[in-house]
Amino acid sequence: MTDAVVGAVPAGVGAIVVGNFPLASGQWFVPHSHPQHQLAWARRGVLGVAVGDAYWVLPRTRALWLPAGVVHRTGATRDAVLCSLYLEPDRCGRGWAEPTPVGVDGLLAHLIAYLGREELPDDARLRAEAVVLDLLRPLPATPIDVPDPADDRVRAVAGALLANPADDRSLEAHARAAGVSRRTLTRLFAQDTGMSFDRWRTHVRLRAALPLLAEGQPVSRVAHAVGYATPSAFLAAFRRTVGTSPGRYLHGDASFGASATGTAGERPPQVPGPRETGEPGASP
Repeated sequence: MTDAVVGAVPAGVGAIVVGNFPLASGQWFVPHSHPQHQLAWARRGVLGVAVGDAYWVLPRTRALWLPAGVVHRTGATRDAVLCSLYLEPDRCGRGWAEPTPVGVDGLLAHLIAYLGREELPDDARLRAEAVVLDLLRPLPATPIDVPDPADDRVRAVAGALLANPADDRSLEAHARAAGVSRRTLTRLFAQDTGMSFDRWRTHVRLRAALPLLAEGQPVSRVAHAVGYATPSAFLAAFRRTVGTSPGRYLHGDASFGASATGTAGERPPQVPGPRETGEPGASP
């Protein structure tokens, strides 16, 4: 992350500049940051945003506030359009210090499109910006962490599970494949990730499920795709880990997570052969 691109955005009349960036399936922008705050939103499709070890899935019902200077990557597992609002820190009246999910309803979505019009008069733009800032409300969030292991033997097992979350081999079978004992792999997993093997695999499966659910795929199909025998088993694991149902999580139900700590984070998805893109001067 130390070699991240700094993408400056030309100043606008007001506090907000809107940019739209089409993303092909599997396309990820290189690590970059902005001197402005950014609100990343999926105008079409579903986005992923990675900040260090944290990863957010963004359907059209939620956006992610990225404070100025935060290094991040943005991409999509399917074709999508990233809509970015760049906000001047000294003029926008918002100062969340950490990446923060924000709910997007119909009014906010229409206002974002309105601010994207080049011919918009300056006075109308300033009035719309004030309403947009009033509508930014943080969503409760619960982390789904998938720490990246450092030990090569653990990384080999992790790589197999990331490539195929539905892999149902036992810890013992993975240990044999990695050339270590079950006891050694158990110890290494806890040492490297702070989690048991079973918990880490559960988090991998839930992380893999979120983009599929956000695309509207049925729970029964998603559950099978990530390794659960039944939808009820998947839903139970999701509720146990996240504290709510997948639908409420993705659609911004503010009734859950009041006691949760942290932000909704996970590792970025491992997409075979992703294309990384950089745009000098205006990275998304």
